Amino acid sequence: MDVISMSSDPMRTLLFLTVALPGAGFLVLALSWLVGVELPEKVVARVTGLIYTAAALCVAGGAWLMRAVHLPSLHADYGDWFRVGEYAFKFELYFDGVSLPLLGLTTVLTGLVAAFSRTYMHREPGFRRFFLLLHLFGFGATLGFAAGSFDLLVGGWELVGLSSVLLISYFFERQGPVTNALRVFATYRSADVGLLVGIFSLHHFRHSAALPALDLHTLDPQQATIVGLLLLLAAMSKAAQIPFSGWLPRAMEGPTPSSAIFYGAISVHLGAYLLLRARPLLESSPVALGAVALVGLATALHGVLVGRVCPDAKTSLAYAAVTQLGLIFFEIAMGWTTLALLHILGHSTIRTLQFLRAPSMLHEYHRIHAASGGLVDGGGLSLEAALPFALRRRLYWFAVDRAHLDRLLDSAAVRPLSRLSAWLGRVEQKLAGGEKLAVRPVPVGATLSAPMPEEVDVLHD
Repeated sequence: MDVISMSSDPMRTLLFLTVALPGAGFLVLALSWLVGVELPEKVVARVTGLIYTAAALCVAGGAWLMRAVHLPSLHADYGDWFRVGEYAFKFELYFDGVSLPLLGLTTVLTGLVAAFSRTYMHREPGFRRFFLLLHLFGFGATLGFAAGSFDLLVGGWELVGLSSVLLISYFFERQGPVTNALRVFATYRSADVGLLVGIFSLHHFRHSAALPALDLHTLDPQQATIVGLLLLLAAMSKAAQIPFSGWLPRAMEGPTPSSAIFYGAISVHLGAYLLLRARPLLESSPVALGAVALVGLATALHGVLVGRVCPDAKTSLAYAAVTQLGLIFFEIAMGWTTLALLHILGHSTIRTLQFLRAPSMLHEYHRIHAASGGLVDGGGLSLEAALPFALRRRLYWFAVDRAHLDRLLDSAAVRPLSRLSAWLGRVEQKLAGGEKLAVRPVPVGATLSAPMPEEVDVLHD
């Protein structure tokens, strides 16, 4: 494994900047907000464009230099973040033929979405908040793809999830976005346990989770099965595989640009990236490998059926993404890693453009429908015509109901987590002295800047 000295290698600097630039953009916007500096929309948009243009050039420059010196991979160690006893949490980045294409994809598509959002989000009250969260997402995604260890990957994974939930609830003045954001957050939390416990198991079995130093082939089948299934659980949630696929249409409550970059391009593919990194481990466990293939095929079939009955464009695109992600999971299970990587790149690009076009698609459809005299479809044979009517009716019911997955997940994960959170809140209030703040519902259209005394009461036990 090639480790290059920090002082002499420009590749390290270029690739480090790929991760650092989005983080710097987040810090600049966050500090300006904290100190009360009101940045114009044009300044925010131009700074964002410059940051992601520079980040994309850094990826291209670093990849070109690595190719020029025939370096297949680069492990860059930037020192310890912190150390506890014999354990050291290192800030180390790892660049190879898997991470570099995804880093380039992330910087280019995030910059494209930022340019689109400059017009789409114009004069929105939360314009700066949107770009602030977009930078946080960019930092989390680049950190996750470039992480040199599974430990550091968790940091990027969590930042992407946090920014995702906050952008789903972007229109917080309505109840729907907030409710769905909490539902997505609970779904993430219920499955991210698999990532944390899986990495803990790696430390227990091999005393390391660093990608270059970790030989996943050396795990015995039982250990590989335990770690593989735990990582698969986390990947299923992030990639909206069954039974977790119900959160993806709920995430469409966020602005269209965030739907494009999160659920069409980058965020949902983090689960597939995790499995690509863990592919050597999966090879040691036929059980885990079979589970990945089964989940992928079942999700692809589920996405096809449900997507055909979705009544709106964004939900239909969400289930189309679910279908393609299921196929990517199957490709990884079959060992077609190069095909899976190309599938991720192509699907991310196309789906982003489709999400960005979604607001105008229905308008164009109605215009074409009117111009053609109400005849758009040419008719002809369909797959449904070959099926018996009773089976078609059952499949239609299955698709409309989405296989009961939302209700099953609600009873198995979301409600228990909500009850646990409520109980912890009551415990915290008692430990803090028994004083709590109760906020009564505010009528639609009422101002939120100066709550009236009857809207907020301080209750004492």
